[in-house]
Amino acid sequence: MKIEWQAPEYEDKKRSIDWFWALGIIVVAGSITSIIFGDYFFAILLILGGLMLGFFATQKPGMVTYEMTEKGIKINTEFYPFKNMKSFWIQMEPKFILFIKIDRFFMPIISMPIEMDKAEEINKLMIENNIPEEEMKPHMSENIMDNLGF
Repeated sequence: MKIEWQAPEYEDKKRSIDWFWALGIIVVAGSITSIIFGDYFFAILLILGGLMLGFFATQKPGMVTYEMTEKGIKINTEFYPFKNMKSFWIQMEPKFILFIKIDRFFMPIISMPIEMDKAEEINKLMIENNIPEEEMKPHMSENIMDNLGF
């Protein structure tokens, strides 16, 4: 059995001109404060970070290809075998998201959007591979970033 789907790498959000003004004001105020306190390196870091953030906020998301087989899940070129998965959860509201807890210290939970019609097939394949279901939710940092417009 092979399940394939594609999704944008992140949700494209429309940012208003006010969002960019707020970014600019925060960066300028932080940089001026850093210069007043004599921390020139931090001022440069804030300016470069603000410029990069503004640049990436205007970019459109790329498409990510997901492929699930009997051996594991492939996300673009990265392969995650079932033997390294500890548990999974399919969130159905407000969006369909597959969460997978893997055997890694850094980034132990992978979340990926799924299509509604693929949810049942994915659930069946995960259970067939003895991956237990464990309720998971998006990390709090994701909610904060959503509220800030990222």
